Amino acid sequence: MRKLLLAVDAPSLLHRNHHARADSGLLDRGGRPAWALHGMLRQILEAIDQFAPDAVLFGLDDRRTSVRETMYPAYKAGRAEKHPALVDQLERAAALLDALGLLTVTPEGLEADDVNASAATWAEQHGWNCVLITSDRDAFAHISEHTQVLRLISGGINGSPLLNPARLRAMYGVAAEHYLEYAALRGDPSDNLPGVPGIGEKIAPFLLSEMGSMRAVWADIDHCDGATLVATIDSYCEEVGRPRIGASVLKKLAAPAARERFEFNLSIMSGRTDLDLGLTPDVPGSPGLLPLELDRVAQVVGYLGVPGTTDLAMRVLTSRPATG
Repeated sequence: MRKLLLAVDAPSLLHRNHHARADSGLLDRGGRPAWALHGMLRQILEAIDQFAPDAVLFGLDDRRTSVRETMYPAYKAGRAEKHPALVDQLERAAALLDALGLLTVTPEGLEADDVNASAATWAEQHGWNCVLITSDRDAFAHISEHTQVLRLISGGINGSPLLNPARLRAMYGVAAEHYLEYAALRGDPSDNLPGVPGIGEKIAPFLLSEMGSMRAVWADIDHCDGATLVATIDSYCEEVGRPRIGASVLKKLAAPAARERFEFNLSIMSGRTDLDLGLTPDVPGSPGLLPLELDRVAQVVGYLGVPGTTDLAMRVLTSRPATG
């Protein structure tokens, strides 16, 4: 039996819960905003109850420096300024989770996406399964036989899709191992990353499925003037009864800016897979391993002032019932 690592994109959950729960005005016992923190924790408790992981890891963004913004000053430009109450809860999230005995990782200059990428790699190297919890599509690049992504949508934990390679292909028409190339071709408006001009969400998976990879595409353009690319695409078009588009696609991809944009997007979108996560599963009681200490859970979750969530936390984090 492979053990299970649950890796959580904490900022993603905090943002979603801030917007979904701000009207509640929930304050902790110290009088500080707590609706996003409570919503994130509640969802993670539900996920732990559902998946029964052996370890739980939370990735957080470095909110002070950004390697990607240094490379690309327009990175994520255009996003609305964060509400002060959300900023406050983003800053307090690590302390809350660490106090519980869970494991948080805030990589210098990097993001929770990089922690997810490293978590999937760590799980593969150590013979574990992994579930990544996020609302960010970047995590789809790490889907594999042993890594699934629970993509949070408005339905919460129970109403969100759990994506494996087959489901990802059904949704996007692209194999999991080519998702990053697909994303680099498509671009990502949320990160202010334009796609390759003329190659959108419809042509990108079609291109990858017919040619196998973008490495094959570039090699064909460089060494055969794109002859194989045009023939392959036009042959498929004839089979499905649609107009030939091979020459048009070749013209778009042969433009110098196309490959430059693709390679740049890859460099920004690729998650770091070599982070030291600090997971020590052979050391009982080390951060992130379940179960947690009952008294600690009761005190930390109880500070949020929601008895039902405290009871749930004591049940799923400690394997012991609440004492009242």
